[in-house]
Amino acid sequence: MDPFSSEGELLNLHNAFHQGQYSTVLNQNISTLSSENAIAAKVFVYRARIASGQAEDVIKETGSATEPDLQAVKAFAEYKTGNTSSAVAAIDGLVGSAPDNGTVQVLGAMVLHMEGRSDEALSLLSKHQGNLEALALIVQIRLAQNRTDLALKEVQSAKKWAQDSLLVNLAESWVGLRIGGDKYQQAYYVYEELAQAPISSSPQTLVGQAVAELHLGRLEEAEVALQQALEKNPQHAEALTNSIVLSILAGKEFAEYLSTLRTAAPNHVFLTDIKQKSELFDKAAAKYSARVGA
Repeated sequence: MDPFSSEGELLNLHNAFHQGQYSTVLNQNISTLSSENAIAAKVFVYRARIASGQAEDVIKETGSATEPDLQAVKAFAEYKTGNTSSAVAAIDGLVGSAPDNGTVQVLGAMVLHMEGRSDEALSLLSKHQGNLEALALIVQIRLAQNRTDLALKEVQSAKKWAQDSLLVNLAESWVGLRIGGDKYQQAYYVYEELAQAPISSSPQTLVGQAVAELHLGRLEEAEVALQQALEKNPQHAEALTNSIVLSILAGKEFAEYLSTLRTAAPNHVFLTDIKQKSELFDKAAAKYSARVGA
């Protein structure tokens, strides 16, 4: 039986993780699961701990692991703590020795993509056999490359065999937010259902709802969703980032959000992008000198 099917052992763990409900994942009793799903369950728990700021502990606990899945988890945790050179070397080794392992494919591709090696990430992910998370990651990378056409193609293909999957619905929403038009509303419905249901509400799903609201021009509703997200986690990087964007659009002060983001996630792509653009502006401005009229 597919462990991620409606009757599978891992469905609840899988859905909780991808809804951003990390405490739910950590509270699951995985000791009762079958031996064939034990490693996959451990991977979800370790990844939830990494997402919850416990990467250092995960590194210690997986230090002597021999399974490729757990070695990939350790490398991913190292990358998240800033030990990038060691993490990338470990991932490169695993890609060479266990390219067909689902965890290696997903976590390895994440690291490769973050390193700017997106084509290698896609090549690794292309080896997947019905791995929905690999498919969802392909969609994210294609969107990052501004290849909405290829991202849409992946979603349409996945809907033929996994239409009711949470990840497929989310991936379709990501693509819809890029396409625009009536797709904004469709994406909103997906996120709103997740964000407002107690069983699936989390900062992550609330941010998704807020982003859809922003695209629909509903700034007040987006602000409410983002405030709810920050109430659940005041240091949630994506909630802070989108609060900055909303504040700019609404003409409101955003210094507090920016300050918190710099503390909570100093290497966030939003901050590095601002820094790069600021440096480019200063470089361009330096070419010109002020002229004072006679």
